[in-house]
Amino acid sequence: MAKKKSAPYMTPGEQAAGTVFFVVYLVVLPFATTPLFHLAEILLDVTISSAMRSVIYYYLLFAVTLVIFHRFLARTCRNLADNLGASVQTLLVGLVGLYGLNELMYRLTRLLAGNRTNLNDTTISAQIDTAPHMTLLIVIFLAPFVEEVLFRGLVFGNLKGKSRPVAYGLSCVLFALLHVWQFAVVNQDLTYFLLMLQYLVPGLVLCWVYDRTGTLWTSIGLHALANALSVWSLL
Repeated sequence: MAKKKSAPYMTPGEQAAGTVFFVVYLVVLPFATTPLFHLAEILLDVTISSAMRSVIYYYLLFAVTLVIFHRFLARTCRNLADNLGASVQTLLVGLVGLYGLNELMYRLTRLLAGNRTNLNDTTISAQIDTAPHMTLLIVIFLAPFVEEVLFRGLVFGNLKGKSRPVAYGLSCVLFALLHVWQFAVVNQDLTYFLLMLQYLVPGLVLCWVYDRTGTLWTSIGLHALANALSVWSLL
């Protein structure tokens, strides 16, 4: 399977606005979201359920992502149309590789972290029980879209021209860090960082399918499909 040329880099404006958005998303929002919703409840004199908070949060992220990156997304759509067959094949290969390597990494994590609970998975499982439809919307559609644009489109896509190893490494580490760092901080337990190992393989495979096909929609599709299969296993 021949490697396709990647989609054009983002424009300087997309990179600048995207970087600011990415920092806020990664560092600020995990701790600012709850106080902001509390303030909204006071000002509006309403009660916003946990499920509704999640939907509002991800819809806002989705909207901001579209506003900042709509031209980049249009370019990567054209690349998908030009290489649809190869993109589908690469997605399927990536899915097989993701699950095979993930099983090995999961076993390694259990050896290093013992029975340390992945609180991200626990949170999703609880949300499925209380608000299944809203949770499916977030996990299968909204979250993969936002995360792929930021971690693969912004970070990986704009670094790989300078250094592919750095692009792969930084994108994978930041993606893994997103899913565990707030739990380590809140619980004041650094062993939670060992759970980052569980997210390195997905991050690596998602970078690979984007790099291989040159269209971000391949990694978005793989991410959504992998999440859907994970959710199905929890039902």
